[in-house]
Amino acid sequence: FIGALMTLVFGVLNLIVAVIVDVFAESRDKDVFARASELEEEEREQKAVLGQIFKRIDTDGGGSLSYDELLQGACKEAEFLRWLRVMDIDSRDLEQLFAIVDED
Repeated sequence: FIGALMTLVFGVLNLIVAVIVDVFAESRDKDVFARASELEEEEREQKAVLGQIFKRIDTDGGGSLSYDELLQGACKEAEFLRWLRVMDIDSRDLEQLFAIVDED
C-alpha cells in the first residue's frame, strides 16, 4: 500500500513540475519575443537619431554626405563624435567605412 501511495505522490509531483516548467518555457518564449521587439524599436530610434545627425552635418543640403562633410561633422558634431567613439571608429576607420558605403 505504501509503495502505491508513494508512486501516486511522485506521479502527481512530476505532473506539477511539468506544468511549472511548461509555464516558464512559455514565459521565456514571450520574453524573447518582447526583447526582439524592444531591440527593433531601439534600432528604429537610433536610425532616426543618426538621420538627424546626418542632416545637421550635410552642409550643402544636398541630401547626401561627402567624405569631407562626414569628416567635418565628426570634428564639429559632439553627438556624432560620441557615436563614433562608442563604435571605436577613428578617422582612418571613418574613411574606410565611407568607401564601403559610398554609392559613387
